[in-house]
Amino acid sequence: MLANRSISLGSLSLGGGAPLFLIAGPCVIESDEHVLRMADAISKITRRLKLPLIFKSSFDKANRTSLQSYRGPGLEKGLEALRRVKQETGVPVLTDVHEVSQVEAVAGVCDVIQIPAFLSRQTDLLVAAGRSGATVNIKKGQFVSPQEVRHGIEKIRSTGNERILVTERGSSFGYNNLVVDMRSLPILRGFGYPVVLDVTHSVQLPGGAGTASGGQPEFIEPLARAGVGAGVDGIFLEVHDNPAAALSDGANALPLSQLARLLERLLEMDRVVRPWL
Repeated sequence: MLANRSISLGSLSLGGGAPLFLIAGPCVIESDEHVLRMADAISKITRRLKLPLIFKSSFDKANRTSLQSYRGPGLEKGLEALRRVKQETGVPVLTDVHEVSQVEAVAGVCDVIQIPAFLSRQTDLLVAAGRSGATVNIKKGQFVSPQEVRHGIEKIRSTGNERILVTERGSSFGYNNLVVDMRSLPILRGFGYPVVLDVTHSVQLPGGAGTASGGQPEFIEPLARAGVGAGVDGIFLEVHDNPAAALSDGANALPLSQLARLLERLLEMDRVVRPWL
């Protein structure tokens, strides 16, 4: 694939030929204790493997299928939990924003602001995120072609912010199904910014469980291997220590017990692929 620029995130270098990096964590902050335990467990694995990590968890899941579904602790409590994650693990953190009013507070705590896929065309939100000075991760909307992502990139660049990541997370394929068009990855990379493959959201079955989304976690590993083989800069995984009891996206989450072995396999592939990029 075409070369892209490197983004600095503290001591981490993302893209531009740097080794593979990981964005991972539970979908939503379930409790202070749980999110800290997950951050500690994931960071210990990635440190052993010398794999750069950005920890991800959401303070609010504003797009849940059902009104009754758990959304998260909210902005104030959620950011306090993520601040503790940074302090206790030393790992950079990422979370979503849904409204312009949230951007300033999130940028004050988090290293990366994520634009959710459903909001990837929202001009005011993209511009506010760009103006914050934080690194911005654009999730490609399920309804958006890879070619159209350049418009979101330009909205952020208009603020003078070049600290941009672009994430593929599957495209709508009929009802309650997603598919990853692997052609998307070199197209996105052609815009010049690091490209991430969100594997676990790509195996989601949106609304497929009636009042919640379903998932096909058995395809996490083959899809992750395909992404690394295609030369992505980063892999995104929602990871949970007990997916069956997760309060959000458990149906498509990777069990924590399987994380280390999967990452070992992906790093083996990356060492072969990276020199070709």
